[in-house]
Amino acid sequence: MKEKGYGSALRGGIEAARGKWIIMGDADDSYDFSRIEGFVQKFREQYDLVMGCRLPSGGGTIQPGAMPWKNRWLGNPVLSLIGRVFFKCPARDFHCGLRGFTREAYHKMELKTTGMEFASEMVIKATLKSLRIAEVPITLHPDGRSRPPHLKPWRDGWRHLRFMLIYSPRWLFLVPGLVLSVLGGGVGAVLALMPIHLGRIELSIGTLAVAGASVVIGVQLVAFAFFSKVFAIGEGLLPQDPKLSRMFKAFTLEKGICLGLVILAAGLGLLLHAVWIWKQAGYGELSYGENMRRLIPAVTLIMVAVQICFSSFFLLRLA
Repeated sequence: MKEKGYGSALRGGIEAARGKWIIMGDADDSYDFSRIEGFVQKFREQYDLVMGCRLPSGGGTIQPGAMPWKNRWLGNPVLSLIGRVFFKCPARDFHCGLRGFTREAYHKMELKTTGMEFASEMVIKATLKSLRIAEVPITLHPDGRSRPPHLKPWRDGWRHLRFMLIYSPRWLFLVPGLVLSVLGGGVGAVLALMPIHLGRIELSIGTLAVAGASVVIGVQLVAFAFFSKVFAIGEGLLPQDPKLSRMFKAFTLEKGICLGLVILAAGLGLLLHAVWIWKQAGYGELSYGENMRRLIPAVTLIMVAVQICFSSFFLLRLA
């Protein structure tokens, strides 16, 4: 089989294989296909996906000169760790080029990518589909090709990371959104009352504006997390999430609108209060700092309220 990347190797393996199990690997002499008894044993134990593990931490061996330092100490460990954290996958070596799977598992995974991120897609999809995954220690030998490899560490590393983020709305949208919302809301609530002094540093109106923007962006990211999750489930890209289903049953459209209206009322109340103070001053010049401490929280609450109300309608449409 000529080497054309993971995608073509898989297609060739599927067409050529006639048994129940399929074992594929890079065609560059870096793997010893005569030592696959561990894979066969795992298949006999009813595992769906069997990954080779080149890392010494998993019992594997990397021979001198077999893996560039960027891949060994940075790319592979970091990306594998991110995959384990994001998707709770048991595999420690996400990008091992020697792996096996059953025919049934292949059809369940519904693999779609054609680039280097195919390696991550297989492990992630198997995890999301609740397939049984096992690892087998293997030895990585030096590349036996007479030409340079196709792998571009930084470009292909980014493709792997991008794929993981797209398939994990929680880490791409939800967690950053919650962090921005909570930090921005907490800091903004204090700054709306008084400046914050940190030694010789004073946090005041400018920081309050940044805090308000953080809250708005954070709420939008949280909404995106739910949008992308519901859309991905509807399109079959992600499996059904029981927790999300229970949340939608508890948090209905009407409750979302009511929450938005309550926040809107608070924002309008602050805005009307600011106008009333302006009226008391004869619609003349006001203290800039004090006026901004009233207006920024008011406008922030109004924008958040609008986002919540219309996001609730949009989520109902998607769901």
